[in-house]
Amino acid sequence: MTQTYYNYINGKWTASKSNEVYSSINPANTDEVLGYFQKSNEADVESAIAASENAFREWSKTAVPKRGDVLFNLIQLLEQNKEELASLITKEVGKSLREAKGEVRKTIDAMKQFSGEATRLNGETAPSQNDNILGYTVREPLGVVGVIAPFNFPLGIGIWKIAPAIIAGNTVVFKPASNTSLVGVKIMELFEEAGVPAGVINMVTGSGKTIGGAIGSNPEIKAVSFTGSTDVGVRLGNEVTSRGGRMQAEMGGKNPAIILEDADIDQAIESIVVSGFLDNGQRCTGTSRLIVPKTIAKEVTEKLVDRAKRLVIGDGFGENVDSGPVIDDQQLNTYLHYVNVSLEEGAKLEFGGKRLVDNGKDKGYFVAPTVFSNVTQEMTIFHEEIFGPVIGIIEVDSYDEALELANDSDFGLSSTIYTNDLEKAFHFVRHVESGVTHVNMPSTYFENQFPFGGKKASSIGPREQGSTALDFWTDYKSVYVNP
Repeated sequence: MTQTYYNYINGKWTASKSNEVYSSINPANTDEVLGYFQKSNEADVESAIAASENAFREWSKTAVPKRGDVLFNLIQLLEQNKEELASLITKEVGKSLREAKGEVRKTIDAMKQFSGEATRLNGETAPSQNDNILGYTVREPLGVVGVIAPFNFPLGIGIWKIAPAIIAGNTVVFKPASNTSLVGVKIMELFEEAGVPAGVINMVTGSGKTIGGAIGSNPEIKAVSFTGSTDVGVRLGNEVTSRGGRMQAEMGGKNPAIILEDADIDQAIESIVVSGFLDNGQRCTGTSRLIVPKTIAKEVTEKLVDRAKRLVIGDGFGENVDSGPVIDDQQLNTYLHYVNVSLEEGAKLEFGGKRLVDNGKDKGYFVAPTVFSNVTQEMTIFHEEIFGPVIGIIEVDSYDEALELANDSDFGLSSTIYTNDLEKAFHFVRHVESGVTHVNMPSTYFENQFPFGGKKASSIGPREQGSTALDFWTDYKSVYVNP
């Protein structure tokens, strides 16, 4: 019998006041229901906020290093449960087991970074104009905050948003993505076992429209950190900031990669495959626009198609599987829609562009890695995010034109260039309009000790991770003491 899971409020597993549930399914086999979850309403969010408010009084007074002990404990729990966690991610998200293990490893790395922040919640001193006065600053928590996580990295992003929030002394209302609610439940179990007191983290499951709306509109939520689509992030941000709250959002991308004539093309193609096709392109930093000089366009296209053909698509638990299914029928239909639009607008389909139904794949949301050539600046595929394994190849006459096209986007999250020309590489780094950039590396590469975020429509608010991880979650207080 399929298990029913509950909201986590004030340290207890609680049924929704709606008395309704929804299912989470395995995208590789839609006949498999992984669990039923609470279809929560505004009243459930209010209960979670009330629990967070009560817990804030004590948690905010707890010494910061003691708050940091939670993350030290969490690191051990993640290590002990890494195989189970990877298996759960593969089953609920659909990514290959290899990629799921990578997500768990990155989550552990992030916690190692954040755990040290507990002793680096620093203020500053500065000389006063009066020699009798000591002036300094301290950093204080905001209060109750909201965290809304996406489906594509449900463990990693969920935890690395919650961790700095609670280290800073805040209490959290957490909403996982509906189609990865089982991972959300596991996150709560891990934090509980790590020693987080009741009420410090509360989880409410349900639709983004209902739960996200309730979090966004409630004035008791002092700040909201969101990862998801740009449309939703902008709407939520407007609602939060209009009532005086803080907003942090990591949103969409249409990330460019430039390959120049002097690059190691084979190496570049391998990187493009990693950043554009693995996880089915369901990464906000994934490469989707490949910009190349006309002189090497044919070679690049042929090599990319050859690698796409050799990728193994199947159930993520299968041997040597590179990518599993996309997350759900909505994402499948989005992929098919953009394939059709691209063909109608004149792009040339070099490979892929279809749903895969062979060898039992008809029970899941499997799609082929897809390559389009003859893509131009006017086409929809050039500008709009697909969040699927689709790469459009754009031909140019020069590096200057390539850079201009790379920057021709409403988004500005990640980018990369492949070249052995050091001068062009650093020119690109200085002039590309993205918050994260790379040279001779996949656009998806990141390390947790560096700030993460984008420009333009890709981000709102302060950066996540790295040395800036606590900036969003704290207020500064200036103190003047006259002995």
